[in-house]
Amino acid sequence: QMHLEESGGGLVQPGGSLRLGCKPSIIIDAIDVMGWYRQAPGQQRELVATITPGRATKYADSVQGRFTISRDNGKNTMYLQMNSLKPEDTAVYYCKAELSSIAHHYWGEGTQVTVSS
Repeated sequence: QMHLEESGGGLVQPGGSLRLGCKPSIIIDAIDVMGWYRQAPGQQRELVATITPGRATKYADSVQGRFTISRDNGKNTMYLQMNSLKPEDTAVYYCKAELSSIAHHYWGEGTQVTVSS
């Protein structure tokens, strides 16, 4: 069983920045693909960005060029740097981690991001 601890959500004005963190309860090197997803009220959960152990990244079109996903082995943490935030970025953001060795994935509990003036 793995636990994912998320941090960094909050309220920010349009155009502002936030950095989300996701710290797993196991060594991050043991985790395959990690990612951030988000869910706005009344909408389905959607992919924001993913990163592989080899640091290959993928982004949703809506965040490309504004968000950056990264993995820091030294801090055993995955990050999502969010710049130029828009009101439509408002959602609960979830961290996801995949363990292909057991064909299982885990979710964090989510952190609220609100972009509003």
